[in-house]
Amino acid sequence: MKKTLWFLALVFLIAAPAPSRAQTLDAAEQLQQRFIEVAKKVGPAVVSISTETTQRVTVRRSPFGDGDDSPFLEFDDDLFERFFRDFYGDAPRREFKQRGLGTGVIIDAEGLILTNEHVVHGADKVTVTLPDGREFKGQIKGADPRSDLAVIKIDAKNLPSADLGQSDPAQAGQWAIAVGNPFGWAVGGTEPTITVGVVSALHRSLQLGGDARDYSDLIQTDAAINPGNSGGPLVNLEGQVIGINVAIFSTTGGYQGIGFAIPVDAAKRILGDLIQGKQILYGWLGVSVQDITEELKAHLGLPSQDGVIVVRRMENSPAEKGGLKDGDVILSVGGQRVKNVREMLRSVARMTVGEMAPMTVIRSGKEIQLSVEIGERPQEGSELHGEKSWRGLTVSDLTPEMARQLDVGQDRAVVVSNVEADSPAEQAGLQVGEPLFEINRQPVRSVKEFAEVASKAEGNALVKTSRGYFVLHE
Repeated sequence: MKKTLWFLALVFLIAAPAPSRAQTLDAAEQLQQRFIEVAKKVGPAVVSISTETTQRVTVRRSPFGDGDDSPFLEFDDDLFERFFRDFYGDAPRREFKQRGLGTGVIIDAEGLILTNEHVVHGADKVTVTLPDGREFKGQIKGADPRSDLAVIKIDAKNLPSADLGQSDPAQAGQWAIAVGNPFGWAVGGTEPTITVGVVSALHRSLQLGGDARDYSDLIQTDAAINPGNSGGPLVNLEGQVIGINVAIFSTTGGYQGIGFAIPVDAAKRILGDLIQGKQILYGWLGVSVQDITEELKAHLGLPSQDGVIVVRRMENSPAEKGGLKDGDVILSVGGQRVKNVREMLRSVARMTVGEMAPMTVIRSGKEIQLSVEIGERPQEGSELHGEKSWRGLTVSDLTPEMARQLDVGQDRAVVVSNVEADSPAEQAGLQVGEPLFEINRQPVRSVKEFAEVASKAEGNALVKTSRGYFVLHE
């Protein structure tokens, strides 16, 4: 019987007429026409954004030169400034204008524009140029560094606006069209550029911007995205926005076929607050968790690798108040099953501060139910219950007992009390429980010193622990 069915199927395939050249050309022309229609529909709603930021540095004429012909010395280092001030008095501060370019998409006919926060970050002046060449002064209504999203308002009426679609239904392999203004006006003209590709993957993560930004659930696309495209829309064949282009992965600084966009559903969740200029609050539990490996599954006798293990619970955190303990295996949060750390962090971040989250937990081999009130995620660099957080690394002062156990003088170091998943600290390989001695060769003998030294660290930072030196990326 099986042989007969295979034979009939083969006969059908051989007998089925292949698409004619005319049919193939017709399908290609229809697809091409769809791209053209999307460009006409979305293009008028995509704008160029130029920014101006004032930078101030101390300027001195070199004491080794000859009068007014002496070369300028420019620096922001407090040590050098104090040295020269003691001998030569106060020096003037010189202002420099730093300019930036990006893209935005009009989401309301009355002049509301959605873009990336990093496009307008710290800007003193924002100028928006429409595709028809008209220029407007932009006002930043709201900005959120963690999501890297911002809303700008211009004084204009009856503008074409883009249709915000849905990103959750997006699938790898579907067509994706990126619209933006790569390289500003270097290519001439104010109309946006259209590039075509597919959604390459979903739920991608990037380690950019440290703890200040959360790039943990991005859409990956091979539609060409270049510098200047940031803030522009990624749309589907219906011309609906499914993402906001945010970054590229490149070894040269140019397009290499790997671009990323923030899912539009994530943007829509906070859009109303951004428009009203409200601070965006993110849910927080106060636990350090890790994925379940095959080895851990077998050792703990778990039914599967789904879920996450609580490695450490912070003191006075929502997790502690809700009854979570170190070693608990969290299977679900807010009624949603969690398979790994990424899914759990996304679930908690989507919840409202103050919301009660039911949890299913395995403790000592038994499944129990808990209810935890979601807290507000602390800001980067904030101090928590005698601890200090920086780049995903939390430290606390050494107690006498800790100092004895670690064989370290109590006034010589701080101890790593938490390492956040997917943070620069975790990427560098830092571990909970190890003493930390230095940041950028500066001693950190207390949480207070750690806070002072960490606040001055820019770019990549060199950290010394009992196991050696580690580089924490910004």
